Amino acid sequence: MNYFPKSMQKLVRELNKLPSIGEKTAIRLAMHLVNNEELVASLSMALVESADSISLCEKCFFLTEDEHCIFCENESRTSEVLCVVEKPMDLIAIEKVGEFKGLYHVLHGAWSPLRGQGTSSLKIDELVQRTKEEGVKEVILATSSTVEGDATALYIARLLQDQGISTTRLAQGVPKGGELEYLDEITLSRALQGRATLS
Repeated sequence: MNYFPKSMQKLVRELNKLPSIGEKTAIRLAMHLVNNEELVASLSMALVESADSISLCEKCFFLTEDEHCIFCENESRTSEVLCVVEKPMDLIAIEKVGEFKGLYHVLHGAWSPLRGQGTSSLKIDELVQRTKEEGVKEVILATSSTVEGDATALYIARLLQDQGISTTRLAQGVPKGGELEYLDEITLSRALQGRATLS
């Protein structure tokens, strides 16, 4: 990368810090940007504006420009069911399905002691407080099906069990159209444990 001017090298390094952007992609993006002054101007303006105006919703910790996000402000959604997710993108994935009509709570991570992410760094205390204040009857634990996601879900379920709140976990197992011979053992194990009756 030393063959590029120093300012271009710096741009590539900064782009390379973005998720899913490797060095080759960063170079391609940098090449496109240095040849497009109009795009650079509008992009830099959008970045500054976003950084200045976007914050976390005071209730669910999704992204917003106001005190509360569009989901918490929507009076047609039921407050009796909360769907707990790890990241804002997880919320968007569930919302795209168009079937969930409750509210959300974003943890901003999963319990991962080996990576230095303890439960105190997540929005778990705020979740427990919400369930007490908002009359929540069910909490759907939609954390990832990783060791960290499972540990986080179990930890939250134990915290909520004394409040008489039903905690459920997203079904996990064989994907639609999946062939058994290509599935890993953990997926098959969870599919067997979560089997349902045919009616």
